[in-house]
Amino acid sequence: MVTVRFGIRLVALVAVTLFGAGACAFDPQTDQSGAGGLAPVGAENATGASAPPAPDQGKTPVPATTKPRPPATTAPPRKPARPSSPKPPSGCPQGDRQRDVETYLARLGGFGAVTVDGRQSAADCAAIKRFQRRYDIRPAEGRAGPTTADVARRLASTDTDKCADGSGTTFCVDLTLQTVWAMRGGKVVMAPTVTRTGMSGFRTPTGTYKVNFRNTKEWSDPYEVWLPYWQRFIGGIGFHQTTTYLHNKSIGSHGCVNLLPSDARRMWALGKVGTRVHVIGRRPGT
Repeated sequence: MVTVRFGIRLVALVAVTLFGAGACAFDPQTDQSGAGGLAPVGAENATGASAPPAPDQGKTPVPATTKPRPPATTAPPRKPARPSSPKPPSGCPQGDRQRDVETYLARLGGFGAVTVDGRQSAADCAAIKRFQRRYDIRPAEGRAGPTTADVARRLASTDTDKCADGSGTTFCVDLTLQTVWAMRGGKVVMAPTVTRTGMSGFRTPTGTYKVNFRNTKEWSDPYEVWLPYWQRFIGGIGFHQTTTYLHNKSIGSHGCVNLLPSDARRMWALGKVGTRVHVIGRRPGT
């Protein structure tokens, strides 16, 4: 009988050892922070502390309710916030062409008051930003850099009287300054704006022509690209909206007169088949 009871107890112990561990295994889908979950068998709990050791022999164990609490730890003092670097009064970065840009914008007018003193101000910043947004100079952050200065110089230097116009509308192109404008009856009906014409080997021809074909969206067979607001005036050359960043001077067209989107739409509205085109000058480097 003793042998049977001993055998039963041994079987039960083996069953707990073999099958009971599965119930304590850590569930990967439960919260792994250790709060409310069970730690894996043989592993430390989520706090990193092992189970409390057994009390030393001969010492009275301290009841759980009277265990001394560890002293509260105080949070380390916060470091004082680093002062932010002061911003310029205008809120705009100042470029190395500040005075030049101020001079050209004062001459052009229409972008706001500027003070020609070489120092960035809030008014200067606002005017430069408006100018940059109008001519798609990126980024339009108010900084008077070389691109802004170059565009402003070309526009301020354009002499609209150089364009020979008649009673109807004339599209005028200055290849030297890379600007375009429109005249009608001796008056400017579209102020000078920027363009990019034929690159080296594909120079835009000078002379007087007429628009002979128009299409709001023309497909270029040799170059496989759409040409919005296409107005052809000689051969395969015409006005159209740019397909790349206009102020990238390292490239150019294959003879066409590239325009900013707003300018291409404006010239489309002004033009028609028969509109006169007058091209003067020569693009630098061609």
